Amino acid sequence: MSAPVEDIDGAKTADAGLAVTRRQFIAGGGALVLSFSLAARALAQDKSESGGDTKPADGKASALPGSLKKTPELDAWIRIDANGAATVFTGKAELGQGIRTALLQVAAEQLCVDWNRIGIVTADTERTANEGYTAGSHSMQDSGTAILHAAAQVRELLVGLAATQWNLPAAQLVAQHGEVRAPDGKRIGYGALVSGQNLHVSAAPTSRLIDPKTHAYMGKPVPRVDIPAKVSGGAAYVQDMRLPGMVHGRVLRPPSRGAQLVSLDSAPASRLPGVLKVVRDGSFVAVIAAKEFQAIVAVDALRRAAKWTDGPALPAQQNIYATLRALPSEDETISDIRNDGGTGVRTVNATYHRPYQMHSSIGPSCAVAWLQGDKMTVWSHGQGAFPLRKAISDLLQFPPERVHVIHTEGSGCYGHNAADDAGGDAALLARALPGRPVRVQWMRVDEHTSEPYGPAMISQARATLAADGSVAEWQYEVWSNTHSTRPGSAGDLAAGPTLATPFTPSKPQKIPQPEGGGDRNSVPLYKFRNSKVVHHFIPAMPLRVSAMRGLGAYMNIFSLESFMDEMATAAGADPVEFRLRHMEDKRAREVIQAAAARFGWSAYQQARGRGRGFAFARYKNLGAYLALAMEVEVDHESGRIRVLRVNAAVDSGEAVNPDGIRNQVEGGVVQSLSWTMFEAVRFAGTRILSRDWSSYPILRFGDAPGRIDIQVMERPGQPFLGTGEASQGPTAACLANAVADATGVRMRELPLSPARMKAAIGV
Repeated sequence: MSAPVEDIDGAKTADAGLAVTRRQFIAGGGALVLSFSLAARALAQDKSESGGDTKPADGKASALPGSLKKTPELDAWIRIDANGAATVFTGKAELGQGIRTALLQVAAEQLCVDWNRIGIVTADTERTANEGYTAGSHSMQDSGTAILHAAAQVRELLVGLAATQWNLPAAQLVAQHGEVRAPDGKRIGYGALVSGQNLHVSAAPTSRLIDPKTHAYMGKPVPRVDIPAKVSGGAAYVQDMRLPGMVHGRVLRPPSRGAQLVSLDSAPASRLPGVLKVVRDGSFVAVIAAKEFQAIVAVDALRRAAKWTDGPALPAQQNIYATLRALPSEDETISDIRNDGGTGVRTVNATYHRPYQMHSSIGPSCAVAWLQGDKMTVWSHGQGAFPLRKAISDLLQFPPERVHVIHTEGSGCYGHNAADDAGGDAALLARALPGRPVRVQWMRVDEHTSEPYGPAMISQARATLAADGSVAEWQYEVWSNTHSTRPGSAGDLAAGPTLATPFTPSKPQKIPQPEGGGDRNSVPLYKFRNSKVVHHFIPAMPLRVSAMRGLGAYMNIFSLESFMDEMATAAGADPVEFRLRHMEDKRAREVIQAAAARFGWSAYQQARGRGRGFAFARYKNLGAYLALAMEVEVDHESGRIRVLRVNAAVDSGEAVNPDGIRNQVEGGVVQSLSWTMFEAVRFAGTRILSRDWSSYPILRFGDAPGRIDIQVMERPGQPFLGTGEASQGPTAACLANAVADATGVRMRELPLSPARMKAAIGV
């Protein structure tokens, strides 16, 4: 079965490898359009693969909204065909967050085009703008904002063309259903208007947006376009791709990070049925076979025939937090607020710990690569098509224009898992077997032991309460490795350092505020008279780490919101009232009040073994606002936590698809509960011990909340706010707060596993 991809008209084609290129389409006589000329710009942007600014000659790009700052031409985002069908282009990837649906809603609304007459093309290095990584809940506020304004401006250009053609004032004309209509009943379709026109123009800073009161698509719960194939067993993911003549590859992963291949007798594996080639380059070893199971059998034979040196010893797991604290750190004060007044009468201290955690993708990573002539095409579910192109071009020593990366959905995760690594593997094997598409599928043990993990972290909070119960002094410190080793170079791919001529991984870097990495959300949104926040960045990485959903926000919000409850207890205050006492942001207050009301906070009656918790955060202090309350039950015999219900309120700015926002919040709650109750990477000696689902347990259906109820705040006309990672941190803190309420025991080290809970509360 073939994986569906978007063809040049946004329609589905059965064969991803046979999609018509833009150049072929134009050469073949297809009617255009808004002329699409991104190739030169996309290559120019390789100097800043994270989406660095590329400004037009007039220097006005900085005033443009969203990703129009980087790619200001309207035809980079919207195209109208001669038949009137529209296509929207985005450099962001569909990762399961529903971005394809939301962006289609935005474009259809502002273009005044019928929903069934619009298609979408997502991250593709030859067809879309370079929007860097799809990360940090930026898709709507960056790409969505760009498409919002680009579509509105294209609509106005079309109306202007009709006004010129009819010699009428543009103000008398209206756009409806892909047509421009005049008061006397005349009408002309968009396709007829654009035929022969050059609309390759730069965007303006402001746009005439459709009045939110008349929206037909935005703000409506439109069914997601990516769901049907996923629930019907259709070809939804890169794992499902089947191209003509496709063969299968498996890579022999080193037994530990940094292990070196000493010797390999590849002859027995080479003679196995279906084996086409054994590939070796230094310590990189792989096999290519005609069928997938043949590749699995062959790589097992290679494993038995390989001899390795061991990699560097890992720290003792039981001492990992002491080890991290002892490593050299780069210390930075990221917030320091000093005001007079407020004598402290009571001091509260707490230290919190988070272990290394996996992305634990249900589907192990996969990629397909095909070397045709001198052109390498890679289908990958990585979160940055353009950065991956640069890494692969370095890995292969190909110029960037010879590498084409097409994002294809994967049954994976949010964050930097092994998707990019699989893309690099596939490219190396496709180079070794030109003319045949090569599919590389990682195994479960590969994914668990070789993916980059979410970093272990330590936080320490100290506060002094004034006589009136308010916070007079607040101090917070966080220790963390980097939260991004995403590929921008070949050394950041798993294969890069293992080659005979190895590539060096990029130097670990901090992510600057206000977004932040390990210090993301370490600065509280609450107003304290005096406060100080320090980030201790630890460059050395005992385990391979990178971005996991929310980055440091998960741990920092867990810590800060747990500590808010601890301070409320010390002050003898209700946790919700204590938060409102220190909150000035009007929208934050409304979200807190809405979540508390939806839960029935003021009328709650506690029962034996049960408790309630509350937490709030604004993601990165510039994204979506989210507050939630939950009720839990803790079994003292087993230590098992049962989440009975969750009530949340979220303010995402203008809600394009309210149901999509609920999907994101609900999914984030469930994922965070899994992290918070179960997940921790186990390791010893030089080896990762978490190799499967029994050694790395995750949340099962029986542990899912009994009910999740989400209120989406109505904010028509407000800017889009990133929502995808808004619920992870508040969920963790809310659970810990509810457990403390149910048991009287404050848990500060994650995960709150049954064994840890049982040891803490006793029988």
